[in-house]
Amino acid sequence: MNFILALQHLLACFGATVLVPLLTGLNPSVALFGAGVGTLIFHGITKGKVPVFLGSSFAFIVAIQIVVSQYGLSYATGGIIFAGLLYLVLALLIKVYGIEKIKTFFPPTVTGSMIAIIGLTLAPGVIQGNIVDADVGTLGQRLFIAFVVVATMVIISIFAKGFFKLVPILFGIVVGYIVSLLLNVVDFVPVIEAGWFSIPPFILPKFGLEAILIIAPVAVVTFIEHFGDIVAISEVTGNNFLENPGVHKTLLSDGIASIFAGLIGAPANTTYSENTAVLAVTRVYKPEILRLTALLAILVAFVGKLGALLLTLPSPVIGGVSIILFGMIASIGLRTFVDNKVDFSKNKNLLVVSLMLVLGLSGLEVPVWGQATLSGLSLSALVGIVLNKVLPD
Repeated sequence: MNFILALQHLLACFGATVLVPLLTGLNPSVALFGAGVGTLIFHGITKGKVPVFLGSSFAFIVAIQIVVSQYGLSYATGGIIFAGLLYLVLALLIKVYGIEKIKTFFPPTVTGSMIAIIGLTLAPGVIQGNIVDADVGTLGQRLFIAFVVVATMVIISIFAKGFFKLVPILFGIVVGYIVSLLLNVVDFVPVIEAGWFSIPPFILPKFGLEAILIIAPVAVVTFIEHFGDIVAISEVTGNNFLENPGVHKTLLSDGIASIFAGLIGAPANTTYSENTAVLAVTRVYKPEILRLTALLAILVAFVGKLGALLLTLPSPVIGGVSIILFGMIASIGLRTFVDNKVDFSKNKNLLVVSLMLVLGLSGLEVPVWGQATLSGLSLSALVGIVLNKVLPD
């Protein structure tokens, strides 16, 4: 059963993990290998307590694209290494000043909004790209496939019993794939052309000050995102991972994993909301399942035909799964308000949440350093944190 649950996690995060390298010029197989090893590094440092999977970080896409276009892939991976080193500095600051002082900056009004924004900001782009604008079949076929996937997941989640109730995502993907086969929208050419065994094309990093200054500061922005992800995982599982093993250790683990990724030519790693949503759906929180997922990712990186077969998964199937997954994340944010009895009759709470939601979903970008910008979750979180401190209760 653990194998099937791990496979479900891999399918949930696969699309996003390989999308980042596809958008930036890096190699998907190297990204899968980096994600798998990075996840094992994370679990080793945190003593296997936190059920997370580390995948390719979307926050670095624009910075990597700029460096690749101006200096090349090797200099981009060099910048990723320095971003990981910056994570280590931030982790040290948290260790020195303590989590309790840090937590005062993140009350339920801020963390609940952060979690909701994570789901709401990811959903439109994934659904637009995988269903509306996807280059698969007709729009009617794509909508039908996505509907079948959603309906399957809903039916399994509500009416299935026992083991079957734990794998609604896997059922949704399998049924969606079968429907896609019947509609003749699955392309098997990549599988036919791929070899059975292939070594991922690793690349060595190069270092340039300009490239480092473009990529490394993004780590300051993604730190807030990391905190939000750990809060979300804590809310889903009912464990306080901010204190045990401690957010300084999770951030340290994320940083070392990203350093390793840069050393082999993979994108920077980050804790994946897709897998947090799978935890919420299945309610199976065993960290060993995520470690098995990491091993599967490493295996896929070396098995050419298996990796190619996963790449044949039609985008409308991923889009259908995303509707449930990202909606689940947003709902967890709302549940945070309810569980902590946030009083929205108080103007302070109402203003903090209102401004965070609007800024987080607005698409506004504020330059902070060179090519780095504050936008989305990072911008809204910064505003929420400051308002929470300066506005009177």
